[in-house]
Amino acid sequence: MTSANVGGAGIQRSTVNKGRRSTLTLVFIFLFLLWIRWHGSVPDGPALAYIGPGAGFAFLGSFLSLVVGALAGAFSFLTWPLRVAWRTLRRGRAFRQAKVKRAIFLGLDGLDPRLAEHFMSEGKLPNLAKLASLGSYYRLRTTFPSLSPVAWSTFATGVNPARHNIFDFLDRDLKSYLPQLSSARVGRPTRVLKIGRLRIPLARPSLEFRRKSKPFWTILGENGIPSTVLRIPISFPPEKFNGKQLSAMCTPDLKGTQGSFSEFSTKLEHARFESGYRYPLIRDGDTLRGEIEGPDDPFLDAGTPLRVGFNLIVNELSAELRIEKEVHKLHSGEYTPWIRLHFRTAMHTAVSGIVRFLLTSTAPDVSLYMSPINIDPDDPALPISQPSFYAAYLANLIGPFATTGMAEDTWALNEGVIDSDAFLKQAWDIFEERETMFLSALENTRRGVVACVFDTSDRIQHMFYRQFQTGDGPHSGVVEALYRRMDILVGKAVDHAGIDTALFVLSDHGFCSFRRGVNLNSWLHYNGYLTLKNGSGDSTFLRGVDWSRTRAYALGLAGIYLNLRGRESQGTVEPGAEAGALKRELISSLSALRDGDTIPIGNVYASESLYKGPYLGAAPDLIVGYNEGYRVSWDAAVGRIAPSVIEDNAKAWSGDHCVDPVLVPGVLFANRAIAATNPGIEDLAPTALDLFGVRAPAWMEGKSLMPPGDHG
Repeated sequence: MTSANVGGAGIQRSTVNKGRRSTLTLVFIFLFLLWIRWHGSVPDGPALAYIGPGAGFAFLGSFLSLVVGALAGAFSFLTWPLRVAWRTLRRGRAFRQAKVKRAIFLGLDGLDPRLAEHFMSEGKLPNLAKLASLGSYYRLRTTFPSLSPVAWSTFATGVNPARHNIFDFLDRDLKSYLPQLSSARVGRPTRVLKIGRLRIPLARPSLEFRRKSKPFWTILGENGIPSTVLRIPISFPPEKFNGKQLSAMCTPDLKGTQGSFSEFSTKLEHARFESGYRYPLIRDGDTLRGEIEGPDDPFLDAGTPLRVGFNLIVNELSAELRIEKEVHKLHSGEYTPWIRLHFRTAMHTAVSGIVRFLLTSTAPDVSLYMSPINIDPDDPALPISQPSFYAAYLANLIGPFATTGMAEDTWALNEGVIDSDAFLKQAWDIFEERETMFLSALENTRRGVVACVFDTSDRIQHMFYRQFQTGDGPHSGVVEALYRRMDILVGKAVDHAGIDTALFVLSDHGFCSFRRGVNLNSWLHYNGYLTLKNGSGDSTFLRGVDWSRTRAYALGLAGIYLNLRGRESQGTVEPGAEAGALKRELISSLSALRDGDTIPIGNVYASESLYKGPYLGAAPDLIVGYNEGYRVSWDAAVGRIAPSVIEDNAKAWSGDHCVDPVLVPGVLFANRAIAATNPGIEDLAPTALDLFGVRAPAWMEGKSLMPPGDHG
């Protein structure tokens, strides 16, 4: 067959395919109208989403939803004067009892008191030092365990983890023992219409936010006090309240994972990455061709990913990236701006995501790094802000920005896909995005709360602590430079905090080194508490465990669970006396663990000795408090049984805080006196309420840090 004939056949097939797709589109619209008839409303686009552990998600958009959105926007515009007048009247009344006009909560995740005090004594942090001398400075008690999702949830709600239900990044499905995000549960549609290969959802998927208890900004909103809350963990999916919020930690990427990078390379050998994928670049003359794998097509059987192709033309130290009819110049070692990708489904709907590329090698092999596919803030496929248009507002204000919960790609550096300089550039770019949002909120908020958490201080310490401690190499000064830059940020916040503004600068925990990892599952296995099935291979996610002969297991970063009868689906340990005896036995044995002459574990805490509250049953049964230099191993965190109980940590991630919480308090600076000698992170929520004359609810465990009768 000649090329002309091939082309003609292709056109004919294309015409037929277009006709089929048009027919299917009409069928879909008809079914969608029936859905509205049955349910009486149009589902919101962002609510139609599925997120699984490492799986994709389903999304749905239509012309009809755009029409409804336009009508809603018109109604909102017409009623705007009345709503503004009502809010102004209500706000005036709301502030009658307020002690301040504004409160600023500036979170510097992981800022360590020992390092802050050291650098202040050397005169390297003038803004923090001035804030401490004119106002207050304390070490801030953190939570058990000292993990960001746990601590920031306590900051928001003023209660211990057994009252807000967040104990770790992960918890486990009690039926399957598989890990799942602790903060959100999202289920697939329960009703689906199947037409051949097509799968059309006829019901909304469930979307459940797992953190319990009310954050202080919701309570303030109920009393007419607005808040702007930027990137405070845990906030996905965002809750509705009288204010604005941008989601943070545990917000997924577009593929439904917690941040999966891509490496495109002419290296054809297989690469096993913990949180990323290698894809081939195929030569076609002078061009390299590649495909970006996006989320699964929600209208086809599971496991059919959407794809976007691209071409790469490489020169000596640069390249030209051609993607979606756009051309982008790539220079070795330089990130592209955010590039928008459109993934088109079998039903002609599309979802957009944003990525950045980095040309990491041109010879002998060509390698191209691509960031995780972030949810597009200008057109989010999942709910990432409150109100829903707030993310788009920010995108129009500052341009596209990172939306993934762990935006700084620590795993790409861990795996050697990017180098230290590339990671630093990425981290500081994200910092600048956040800073622009924060300063804009300060400039535009005359009354109420502005609260923002910066992750940069945490991520850079995680990845450069080893160089800081040894003082060797070109990056030995990175941690000090980080503290200096955070101090400059504090200075900008101070400039916005007049006499009528309360300013608090705080961290959720401190930092220390992570030199050796302890595999709790290996220890449990070798000591007879966890049994493997005969011939079991890869034990990731506790695969291969013989639950009928297992009494305890570990998952996540916090501690150990008992295989409790009546709670776990295949539980073997009786609640009550037997469970209590097993806990005491494990505490005694783990406390006796030795690594040569060193003691890896300082304390093991029974959860009931730490927490009181309705969600105590969801907590790990034992919280393991490691000594400095140790942490749960990488393998143990994902339920893997390794040959060694204790091993060196060889990854770039060399600093951590998953230790005994008494070793890693946070910091608390304020521009006014504090009436406490041992403040805890649970005290900030009632303090925020007190500043605006709102009585803290009885269930709130923290206490206001403001002196009685203080009016600034």
